[in-house]
Amino acid sequence: QVRLVESGGGSVQAGGSLRLSCAASGYTLSSYCMVWFRQAPGKEREGVAAIDSAGSSTYTDSVKGRFTASKDNAKNTLKLQMNSLKPDDTAMYYCAAGAPMLCGLLPSRHPRDWRPLFAYWGQGTQVTVSS
Repeated sequence: QVRLVESGGGSVQAGGSLRLSCAASGYTLSSYCMVWFRQAPGKEREGVAAIDSAGSSTYTDSVKGRFTASKDNAKNTLKLQMNSLKPDDTAMYYCAAGAPMLCGLLPSRHPRDWRPLFAYWGQGTQVTVSS
């Protein structure tokens, strides 16, 4: 049974940093397309970063240069390092897993259209950035 558990969220001032983790069990994380999503109150869930089985990552424009996704294959854990945080980054953050080929499709799709592609989700971790 695939299980994803996020952690590392919290409250931080603008300009600060947080590091999110997503612990995977029931499958080998390194073999899947792994994605970080976020959902702000009243808004649709959207993708922010994806990392494929080879470790190559893709970022949406809103976080490019500030967020870095990585995988620790030995610990079967996905990470998201978030720097230079802004109030607009305030959201519930989710990790999701999907078939390896999905990562190749994401750059051609709007980040709001990523969600239906992924079957496995964590419960989310809240990030709040104050100005």
